[in-house]
Amino acid sequence: MTVPFRVIDTGVRDGRLQIAFDEALIELHRAGRVPDTVRFLRFPPTALVGRHQAIGHELKLDRIRANGIGIVRRITGGGAIYLDPGQAGWELVLSRKRLPMPTLGDYTRAICEAVAHGLSVTFGIDARFRPRNDIEVDGRKLSGTGGFFDGDTLIYQGTVLVDVDPAAMMACLNVPRAKLEKRALDKAESRIVTLAALLGRAPDIAEVQGAVLRGLGEKLGLSFEHKPPGEEEEAQARHAHDAEIGTDAFVFSIDDPRGAGVLEASQTSAGGTVSAFVRLEGQGGARRIREVLLTGDFFVTPPRIVFDLEAALRGVLIADVGAAVDLFFAARKPDLLTIAPADFRVVIEAAVATDGGARS
Repeated sequence: MTVPFRVIDTGVRDGRLQIAFDEALIELHRAGRVPDTVRFLRFPPTALVGRHQAIGHELKLDRIRANGIGIVRRITGGGAIYLDPGQAGWELVLSRKRLPMPTLGDYTRAICEAVAHGLSVTFGIDARFRPRNDIEVDGRKLSGTGGFFDGDTLIYQGTVLVDVDPAAMMACLNVPRAKLEKRALDKAESRIVTLAALLGRAPDIAEVQGAVLRGLGEKLGLSFEHKPPGEEEEAQARHAHDAEIGTDAFVFSIDDPRGAGVLEASQTSAGGTVSAFVRLEGQGGARRIREVLLTGDFFVTPPRIVFDLEAALRGVLIADVGAAVDLFFAARKPDLLTIAPADFRVVIEAAVATDGGARS
């Protein structure tokens, strides 16, 4: 027995409109107004940051603006990426009840292995899932992925590098030196590979989309019905774009959090980077958190749990910060794909430890 999925293709659209369509698709799926869906999408030249990233830290904004490249914030986590029409975007929006798996990590492995299978058998390559969330060929990244839960609804996304200039792509991004050193690379473009480079030709986008569907069908038992995007989701996407996602206020909502009186620390592990930016108030033993901002290229589900943690820490005495983080995660039990609750505790305590006012 197969699991039926609708297939839609929103083509090449402005990046903020594409992300707004994600928002609409999730909301309508949660409401039961659209079925489980595979969506294909592509972008004009666009630089995208993850939901929790500080845009000024991740992107080379002067170069991006000088070259007319779009600037977009995703509603999913993860790191900064560059997309253009030479990359094939794919995503699944589905009910966890109809395709049940225990954790986001299980969905990640199953979906990535399915897509890797489809690419391998279609193009005669050896594509493989590499934890935490990549598809690679001979150790080089061909597809990056990520997603999150929102109630029963899962959105899981990826891109396939079809025909793009790796150096031009990486020229838009500030890739942390630690990421390169972790893989013994001298430059970020050494980490990626395209189908065009592997095959000696650039396959049609339709051929790549067919490979993705083949893998999902053969490995996950999905069946497909191709349809155009619906009028309701198009209208809701336009509303989401105009009200929030398409606005500079949303895109630059986390820009450069450094400043006078801001304490900061970063923690980089195998799962990604978490940074904490903290303002304190009070004196001596009454020193407490005024506000905290958490940024990075991590995936958590649901994404809003990061904002909930930031709110929960306001007013907490600095001596109690670590325990407060532990209690927060114990009560909510989030699904963390790439990092652990301890990473948040460590980086927040490290930021607070740099405070001179605590000794006054």
